[in-house]
Amino acid sequence: MKDTKPRGRLPGPGKDLGEGASTLARQRAAAILEVLAGMRTPMAAAEALGVSLPRYYLLEVQALHGMLVACEPRTLGPGPSPASALAALQRECEQLRRDCARQQALVRAAQRTIGLPPPTPLKPAANGKKRRRRRPMARALRAVARLQPPTAAEAPTTPLAAEA
Repeated sequence: MKDTKPRGRLPGPGKDLGEGASTLARQRAAAILEVLAGMRTPMAAAEALGVSLPRYYLLEVQALHGMLVACEPRTLGPGPSPASALAALQRECEQLRRDCARQQALVRAAQRTIGLPPPTPLKPAANGKKRRRRRPMARALRAVARLQPPTAAEAPTTPLAAEA
């Protein structure tokens, strides 16, 4: 015999709407609904909650935003599992690899047709050898010298000043 209790549904009218909510959240929700229904003024609700009027309006906006988000239609069935998402991404990756290989073949065919030589492969870095450290550029040093004010002891015929 099947269970007559609906699964995954929210409580209907007459059920405890605030199940799982704190007392503070229930008080805020009740005050906001009373203001929206016209039973209280925003100032009276703010006083009842013990908050300032701007804070009350902020709470009201947050509550309305939450209500709008909760009213969005829900998808049916279970959501995507991490395994199925991974499989979908792997299929997409393989498809993109095939597309890339196809495009590369088309480029090579077009290059042969118009007579372009194939591109030369890049030289790999020397095995085990480190690159030399870059020395500071003289151009930057000249710019620094131009930016600094000349001192009285410095003669205007220094090599840096002559190059500027």
